[in-house]
Amino acid sequence: MNRIEIETPRLRLRRWRESDLEPFADLNADPEVMRYFPAPYTREQTMLLFEAIQREFTDFGYGLYAAEEKDSERFMGYIGFHRADLAVDFCPGVEIGWRLAKAFWNKGYATEGAAACLERGFGGLGFDTVLSFTAAVNRPSERVMQKIGMSRVRCFEHPGLPEGHPLRPHVLYGVSKPPSSLCR
Repeated sequence: MNRIEIETPRLRLRRWRESDLEPFADLNADPEVMRYFPAPYTREQTMLLFEAIQREFTDFGYGLYAAEEKDSERFMGYIGFHRADLAVDFCPGVEIGWRLAKAFWNKGYATEGAAACLERGFGGLGFDTVLSFTAAVNRPSERVMQKIGMSRVRCFEHPGLPEGHPLRPHVLYGVSKPPSSLCR
């Protein structure tokens, strides 16, 4: 259960531990971390998300990995895959996403971890296409999408948010598996 799933020079992306719940709840309750969501999460919402992440690992063999800084062994948040199932024409599909505590922002961790996830997704997990989406005002996440080689597909209205909500306009990005080389 606690084996390392993906390792980069600075990160361990691994299955979750019970000890991750407290810092995960703190991260999800932080208004700055959650500024591109309708509201910070309650402890109950965090627990439901934690349980949903565990189910995705069981049901699909992938999920949102707990991200840990290798040097300090500190829980950072998550980076990984999610089975997106919104009421939009591009779902269901595999989404890549990340959410890190403020102490780990602007250090390239999301980009490093997401790039490693894409490598695993297209390699060992056999994905053909990976999507990512966020509120149109979330420039930091959009920049990570660009840095990991994703291309902007289009804008859309998030169906889970009411008309006129400032976070309803979203951007959709995607990337497809690189063709295998016939010449070596």
